[in-house]
Amino acid sequence: MRWCVSIGAALIASAVMSADVAGVAAPNPGVRADKSADLPSVDVELILAVDVSYSMDMDELALQREGYAQAITSKEFLQALKTGPNGKVVVTYFEWAASTDQKIVIPWRVIDGPETADAVAAEILKAPLRRASRTSISGAINFAVPLFDDSGHRGLRRVIDISGDGPNNNGTPVTIARDAALEKGITINGLPIMLKEPSYSTMDIENLDFYYEDCVIGGAGSFVVPIKTRDKFREAIRTKLVLEVANRVPEHRIVPAAANAPRITCMIGEQIWQDRWGR
Repeated sequence: MRWCVSIGAALIASAVMSADVAGVAAPNPGVRADKSADLPSVDVELILAVDVSYSMDMDELALQREGYAQAITSKEFLQALKTGPNGKVVVTYFEWAASTDQKIVIPWRVIDGPETADAVAAEILKAPLRRASRTSISGAINFAVPLFDDSGHRGLRRVIDISGDGPNNNGTPVTIARDAALEKGITINGLPIMLKEPSYSTMDIENLDFYYEDCVIGGAGSFVVPIKTRDKFREAIRTKLVLEVANRVPEHRIVPAAANAPRITCMIGEQIWQDRWGR
């Protein structure tokens, strides 16, 4: 039986937040053996993969950007940095839409305190907003995996952080991309954006958080932080980043998920696209 974990608000010492979190598996911060030992060490190599498909309106895109910039400079994030043995992480930020549409906004950057955090936040905010067609979570994962080879650091963990507001509808099936990443020891976390009522015109689905839990995330300590109200957007991003950097899972309630099958078909996005466009 596969298990899903609902995590409460308390994250790390003295950091209290109210975003709902769901996760799977337990943290397992083993040192990787696939990189040369002479690279500088960091606690996590973190890829932030951000959806810019047309289903995201400009206000949501701006909120998303601001949320990441504010999270990286927050006191909770900076406190989380101190909990790791190295006290620093390396981060890259890219935007994605279709299977062939990914754009790196922030190349790999080390964050080890307020100054470097401020610099990365400023880079995120100054980049122009953009939107593009289709939604390929699998394309984002496939693009992200080889980026770790160029981080220039040896991380105790490698994490891909996927945020988006719809299911995969382009490229290879998301489970194929997910499983290939997990085989390399990579953890995938999710930030499903659920601010609108599901709409046929934008190819939204109900229970996007279930889709992310069952079809997108995986690996040691993986989790989902759904965003269900606009006023929790920034807080949810901060919650997610603190969990990733601190490698912490707070006290939680364990709930059995569907026994051996996803609660939502992992091809639902492709099916909706086929029904609507016939291709």
